[in-house]
Amino acid sequence: MELYQLKTFVAIAREGSLTRAAERVFTSAPAVSAQLKALEDELGVKLFERTPRGMTPTEAGHTLLEEAERTLASATRMRSAAEQIRGAAQGVVRFGTVVDPVALRLGEVLVKLAERHPQVSLQLQQGLSHRTLEGVRRGELDCAYALSDSEKLDGLVLQRLGVVDLAVALPLPLAEAHPALDLEALTQLPWVGTPPSCILRAHLDGLFASVGREYRPARTADSESAIRSMVAVGLGAGLLRVDQAEQAERNGELKIWRGWRSHTWLCWVEAAGSSRTTAVDAVRSAVLEAWG
Repeated sequence: MELYQLKTFVAIAREGSLTRAAERVFTSAPAVSAQLKALEDELGVKLFERTPRGMTPTEAGHTLLEEAERTLASATRMRSAAEQIRGAAQGVVRFGTVVDPVALRLGEVLVKLAERHPQVSLQLQQGLSHRTLEGVRRGELDCAYALSDSEKLDGLVLQRLGVVDLAVALPLPLAEAHPALDLEALTQLPWVGTPPSCILRAHLDGLFASVGREYRPARTADSESAIRSMVAVGLGAGLLRVDQAEQAERNGELKIWRGWRSHTWLCWVEAAGSSRTTAVDAVRSAVLEAWG
């Protein structure tokens, strides 16, 4: 038997449909059907029953499915071991990031990769941390930088790289009109928030809760750069990373309110239990070295 037949067998079991299994293994439904028949003929057992609800594994199918998955996992480990023996890390790594490559030390990471693993390239995808985390969970990203207060998240492996301080940024007209703002007055200003699942939103909710108030969303931004721009044009106060806020203040875009600070963590993230590849290992090593 061939490994591709086992992959097809597993795909049919997981999808319950020849058509969807064909999409999963990037071939046609007739080819999937032919591969299944060839495998059943070789094993001498029937693996599936066709029902109105789709393809259902037989008792023999359930038993052999576990063996097929173990065989495919072993093949993956063997390939990975061979890559390590060759030392040939190669391929494209889909890497999710938050903004500001300098603060993320991406320049150092890219230099180290180019020197040691020239056949590994990064495909960077930028966005808010909650979207990046979901991208890793769904397999749309191989790894990521993300902001998180948690040390553990379901389905993910996190490694803290450094503390990220957060500050309140005010539009210049608001800061000038209210030079002696206290926390209670601050929470009554217009605000630019983020989606509920965003780490910045969690800290904004905490700021409001500290004076017994509830943050009620009005304007919402879907990136840190959007928050900065919306604060700068006067739409409301917002939370920013301190390095971003200080840069914007130096540029005359906004004013930092000095009465509150919080912090979260910049983390390296990858999927838990995922098949390790030498390319992702190479990126991880470069990231961890860049962060000491």
